[in-house]
Amino acid sequence: MSRADRKQQLFEDIVRLRRAERTCSAPRDIVTVRSHLEQELGDSVSRSLAARLLGVSHTGLQRWIDAGDVPVVLTRSGRQEVPISALVDLYESTETVRSSGRRRLHVMEPTLVAARTRASTLDASKLLSPTDMASADPHDRAERRSRAYHAAVARTLRRDTVRDALHQLWRWNEEGKIDPRYAEEWETVLGRPIPEIKQVLTEDSQWARDLRQNSPFAGALSEPERRKIFDTIR
Repeated sequence: MSRADRKQQLFEDIVRLRRAERTCSAPRDIVTVRSHLEQELGDSVSRSLAARLLGVSHTGLQRWIDAGDVPVVLTRSGRQEVPISALVDLYESTETVRSSGRRRLHVMEPTLVAARTRASTLDASKLLSPTDMASADPHDRAERRSRAYHAAVARTLRRDTVRDALHQLWRWNEEGKIDPRYAEEWETVLGRPIPEIKQVLTEDSQWARDLRQNSPFAGALSEPERRKIFDTIR
């Protein structure tokens, strides 16, 4: 088996496990196994492999990357790669389109259009107070962007989003990617009713700021939504 074939197998197994997590009453063991597979696969894959997994052309994928529809990360060598977390979301969306039986020129089109639509209706200037929006202090820009991002997440927060965040938290804990103190606090928060979780996501306190710096809600918004928030909060 070639290296690319092995990575494809790992990716497809990760997708299967993610689906199983959603229907299992006690998913933590499944999350642990998925975490081990993700560690073997890595945090991101090459654009060519991402295109292969999605069933689209490399040119088409690059066009969507250039348009800001698909996120990328830079490797140490400076290459652009697609994060696994975003790739799994895109893969599941495209599979839904394929299984619907509707013929489309680009199977990713419905997902990308929906993300652009959400971004176009998002008024990022109203996610923070007028005072925060007027601030030009570069030292607190990251915090203001983080709070605005989480305010956007809070506006449409659903229990399935909380479930995905909890599973993300478990994976980070398994992989040693989060301080156990924050992992424990987040697990407590995510067990609360939705209104209380929303309050934590938007609260302007040092405790909430510290939690947001270690947030399992990373990836809860689409790339166009994230870009709009970051472009607005300067």
